[in-house]
Amino acid sequence: MKIEGTGKLLRIFIGEDDKYEGKPLFEVIVKKVRELGLAGATVIRGIEGFGAGSRIHKLRLLDLSSDLPILIEIVDSEENISKLIPEIENLIEKAGCGALITLEKVEVLRYSPGKE
Repeated sequence: MKIEGTGKLLRIFIGEDDKYEGKPLFEVIVKKVRELGLAGATVIRGIEGFGAGSRIHKLRLLDLSSDLPILIEIVDSEENISKLIPEIENLIEKAGCGALITLEKVEVLRYSPGKE
């Protein structure tokens, strides 16, 4: 796949404990992105944050689960991102969780696989 020039960056902010049919929602989203043939996705686990509910989620040494913030970033063409958004909205709606989705214009400088 080749991506050059102007593209779109889709960011999805959810919680680590958010589930879809018993599976972590972030894993389901990454799988959907791959199924749809987009360029790639990256999942970033935060150490602290809060959202619309104003509850602070924070990593603490003694906690087994802190429902830490999860950020999923996806960069691809505007066309591919536009096809993905309704799929993501549907997954989040069915999961019944809170989320923030943002979309930005980006300039892709390089997109290439590494050496095997």
